[in-house]
Amino acid sequence: MSKVINLSGENDFAKEVRASDLPVLVDFWAPWCAPCRMMAPTLDKLSELMAGKLKVAKVDIENSPNQNLAEEYGIQSIPNMKLFKNGKVIGEFIGLRDLETIQGEIEGLI
Repeated sequence: MSKVINLSGENDFAKEVRASDLPVLVDFWAPWCAPCRMMAPTLDKLSELMAGKLKVAKVDIENSPNQNLAEEYGIQSIPNMKLFKNGKVIGEFIGLRDLETIQGEIEGLI
């Protein structure tokens, strides 16, 4: 079962990402974005495979509480996934990726 966390606003982001003991992959996406929707099942599976080593979270940039986060992290193209460790961005992945590719990229960074 997927453990992807849907974040809404700065408070959720601060608690689930900046204060996390685990690295967090944050997917900045929008409902109208076809590649974003195609990426969702991959992220669901990734959250299962890397449970206990990585958290996966989603930020809908169309949701007004999240627009400041999108601006803060310079989101210009989606899907845009940023890997956070100790509250800091340590990796960025833009565009559609398959499970093996993104898992390998993340494992290489954490």
